[in-house]
Amino acid sequence: MFDSNSFSLKGKVALITGGARGLGKYYSFALSMYGADIFVVSRTEAGWDEVKKAVEDHGQEVAFLKKDITEEGAAAEIIKAVVARFGKLDILVNNAGMQLRNKVLDFKDEDWRKVINLNLNALYYLSHEVAKQMVKQHHGKIINIGSMQAYRAGKYIFPYTASKHAVLGLTKAYADALAPDNIQVNALAPGYILTDMTRSLQQDPVRGPEIKEHIPSGNWGVPENLMGPMVFLASQASDYVTGVMLPVDGGYLLR
Repeated sequence: MFDSNSFSLKGKVALITGGARGLGKYYSFALSMYGADIFVVSRTEAGWDEVKKAVEDHGQEVAFLKKDITEEGAAAEIIKAVVARFGKLDILVNNAGMQLRNKVLDFKDEDWRKVINLNLNALYYLSHEVAKQMVKQHHGKIINIGSMQAYRAGKYIFPYTASKHAVLGLTKAYADALAPDNIQVNALAPGYILTDMTRSLQQDPVRGPEIKEHIPSGNWGVPENLMGPMVFLASQASDYVTGVMLPVDGGYLLR
């Protein structure tokens, strides 16, 4: 039944990787605004104070874990910490990611491994571990963060493009496998959003204007544009939506 509470996250617990910086902090803001308690895992403590204040101002609890999620065994340790703190885990947001750029013949093997380990391998291991907890609960939401590069080439960001194509595939596979256990697995694909990660593109005298012209609305997005879609995918309003990567791109993919 759909009603005014369909978007409420009251009583829910959300784990957000990289949830204190960049777009991740906006996901923390959005989910706590609608009633979720937040558990942030990040490699450093940067942004923790800002997120703590925002979540607590929304009347919710927040906990932090300083951890490199690419370390062996990290996924099990993280899920154990969330359940120990909050007793359950309802929402996983696989947000942490990185992007490295280079020309095709100059791209380094070590840079390939860094990006794949964070953007793909860590996402897989966390999803696998959280699925064990959600199957026991017989409910849950896994929300992966994709990209326009899940659909496009990205000729200077090979591992990033490969990882985001793989995230789309994993989202579909996990959605299919976990649907009988009342677990929905979806993804967001942010378009060109004004963040630190895209600053070099924004300032590029050629690509910056090209991207802006390609977007039907004529404007780059802002982080707040992703908050509503995140709440939707985390809430019961999306209980019959699974295996979808939702572009939030101002229509970029239309052209």
